[in-house]
Amino acid sequence: MTDQENRPDFTGVEARRSSRSRRGMSFGRRLYYFFGLPVLRAVFFLLSSTYRVQKIIGQDVADRIIADKKHVYAPCYWHQHHVLCSNLMRSWIRRGFRACFLISASVDGEVPDRVARAWGAEVIRGSANQTGALVLRDMQQMMKRGVSIVTTADGPNGPKYEFKPGTVLMARIGGAPMVPIACAADRAWHLNRWDDFMIPKPFSRVVLAVGEPIEVPRGASMKQLEDYRLQMQYATNALMAESEQYLEHGGDA
Repeated sequence: MTDQENRPDFTGVEARRSSRSRRGMSFGRRLYYFFGLPVLRAVFFLLSSTYRVQKIIGQDVADRIIADKKHVYAPCYWHQHHVLCSNLMRSWIRRGFRACFLISASVDGEVPDRVARAWGAEVIRGSANQTGALVLRDMQQMMKRGVSIVTTADGPNGPKYEFKPGTVLMARIGGAPMVPIACAADRAWHLNRWDDFMIPKPFSRVVLAVGEPIEVPRGASMKQLEDYRLQMQYATNALMAESEQYLEHGGDA
């Protein structure tokens, strides 16, 4: 056999799953997702429709990004904020923003994969520890097609609120300015996991925040990439704090 024939095929998601996980896409799990996904989507729609958005900080920045059809961007938010921030991305997609979500290759990623595709978004599946180079290649190809890459910058395993360098490297390679995004809710459930995943309760008051894009020069050195990583980490956390303060003080702070 030739080297090409011996080379593993990573185009399918099964080949990209981490070897450390024994969880596979069994028949029972496929059946569960087939029947459970519509119910989950309906629950999410009903829940999110009750949220009362008090303010979108940086709405002018968001409008400018959505209107810019000549460039790609890299919206980034914390894994904890996925419910609210992905819903914000959904509203951007409805306005013509071309988005691709980076989603874990684990079986836990099956539901967000299908939800994102139902919204009209592209999806890249990958494992940061085993297929990072492949994911980076896929993202570069996607950006060449004019599709922006959405990432949870501290995922998939944390630590919480720590911006990962892979997103900065992707932004440099693709020439995609990173966009810090954050949110806050006055009442929410937090799951007992590494990211304290937040699910705002029905009729919660929420605030979303979009920061100015941060561009990484293509010629940036590794030391400079670390500076941009820290800059994005600070910007995202600052937006989260601003959102929380707005809720606490009713916009008077």
